[in-house]
Amino acid sequence: MTNIDILKRLYKDYTKRHLKKILLALLLSVAVAGSTSAIAYLLDPAIKQIFIKKDQTLIYIIPILIVTAFAAKGLSLYLAKMIMIGVSEEVRKDVQVNMLNNLIDADTKLIDNKHSGKFISNLTNDVGLLTNLISTVILNLFKDSLTLIGLLSVMFYQNWKLSLIAIIMIPLASIAARSLGKRISKVSYQQMEWAGLLSAYLIDMFKNHKLIKIFQKEMYEKSRAKVFLENVKEKSRKMAIVLVRASPIMETMTGIVIAILIFYSGKLIIRDELEISNFFSFLAAMMLAYQPVRSLATLNISVNQGIASARRVLPIIDEKSELKQNNGDKDLTLENGNIEFKNIEFSYDNIKNENLPKATLKDISLKMYGGEMTALVGHSGSGKSTILNLIPRIYDAHKGDITIDNQSIYNTKIKSLRNQISFVSQDTNLFDDTIKNNIAYADMDASDEDIYNAAKLSFASEFIEKLEDKYDTKIGENGIRLSGGEKQRISIARAILKKSKIILLDEATSSLDAETEDKIQKAISYLTKNKTTIVIAHRLSTILNSNKIYVIESGNVVAEGSHEELMKNSPIYKNFYNKQIKM
Repeated sequence: MTNIDILKRLYKDYTKRHLKKILLALLLSVAVAGSTSAIAYLLDPAIKQIFIKKDQTLIYIIPILIVTAFAAKGLSLYLAKMIMIGVSEEVRKDVQVNMLNNLIDADTKLIDNKHSGKFISNLTNDVGLLTNLISTVILNLFKDSLTLIGLLSVMFYQNWKLSLIAIIMIPLASIAARSLGKRISKVSYQQMEWAGLLSAYLIDMFKNHKLIKIFQKEMYEKSRAKVFLENVKEKSRKMAIVLVRASPIMETMTGIVIAILIFYSGKLIIRDELEISNFFSFLAAMMLAYQPVRSLATLNISVNQGIASARRVLPIIDEKSELKQNNGDKDLTLENGNIEFKNIEFSYDNIKNENLPKATLKDISLKMYGGEMTALVGHSGSGKSTILNLIPRIYDAHKGDITIDNQSIYNTKIKSLRNQISFVSQDTNLFDDTIKNNIAYADMDASDEDIYNAAKLSFASEFIEKLEDKYDTKIGENGIRLSGGEKQRISIARAILKKSKIILLDEATSSLDAETEDKIQKAISYLTKNKTTIVIAHRLSTILNSNKIYVIESGNVVAEGSHEELMKNSPIYKNFYNKQIKM
């Protein structure tokens, strides 16, 4: 998108609804411009009538008028800024809501391809600069333009010859600001990039603080942190320097113009072509015009920053899901819960070269029967987890079809599909909330009795009841205050509460002690009873009773059957089993 396209988009999507408030702020800007011009104009009669003619009648009136003009300027500016602050915060909220809504709805692929710290930087730093463009820039553009027009009118009224000399400063300031604007746009982009990298690093550091201590990498991380902070500091320093670079340029130009004006005014006063009162009124108007000229000259810097931020924010808002959904999609109707993979092919994009995808699943055909347990066995990276992810449409297959009770999941409403599926993984995902709310996440309308029952059936109530705050216990970020087995039992309780007919288990009993594993196995037995269950497990002892086992190797199904059949017919499976027995 061009810069104009971005500005049109921001107006249409975010500022148009606040147009009445913006127009009111602009109307108040007229009052600011008028009162500022009045201040400069009043110096003419003040000097002429009071100081030169010594007119006693105006000695009270003019000071009162000057105070009134200053008060009107201050009040109008305050109200205008207050209105635009309200508008900018509304716009900030709207942009952030749109970003978060789209990120929540986004495909897993989008989230996986970018560090969460960078999204946070987009959501905070970039949105801040974008809203500054919408609020501050709009107000300053109109306020300072109108003020400059008013002051120029006073200047031309007092003396048009001096005014022509004074306005030379405006194009010169604009040329200097244009050059600075290009520079600030580049530096601003770099600063935002490093701010995103810093956010990403901080998240990694907090998430892995135990790892840092175990491997005694405190000094290493301190040096890494210093590099990130140094780069952010350096980019921020450069940006600040570019911003203040306008000051010496503007001050020098103003000094030159004032020097020329004083010289030329002196000539005019000596020749009686200009009165002293006119000169001071003109000089006051010109000095007051300095601020709006400088503001307008550097306005493009804020515009460039805002547009650069919009280029990073809008693509996130515009990101569309790659999961195919059609208007004619129907709700999934489950009878037996039979799942079938028909010649499925799937590949993850190769990050280094998007034109060379890395094949993951190749012509996979599977049958998983309702009310039975189907197991997937294979080396890490063979494609087992990918098969599980295709069922709830975390990803879509590139070729082939997946049916549930002869209904293609690709012609089914995603919401109704996922409503029938529960997922329990070794990587238990919990919120920094209470135990009760984490379990209830599966069904927000569940009664306390249902939540307590789910916890009991998952053996989670055993440890919950021992906690001081019981179900109201805050468990910390991703359940940091709980053990692995405790987190796993809460995850199973959540799945039990959902009461779905299809259960996906991915290494749900890995890395647990024997006693905890036994409890979790009992909880899983209840969870999966009479349910369509697909399970991945490295420990073959947990899947020996599966109705069917598929052996996956390099994205292919290389063997299938019961445990006994595979021991006879599959060297790969037999090798898996014998290695675990020897261990």
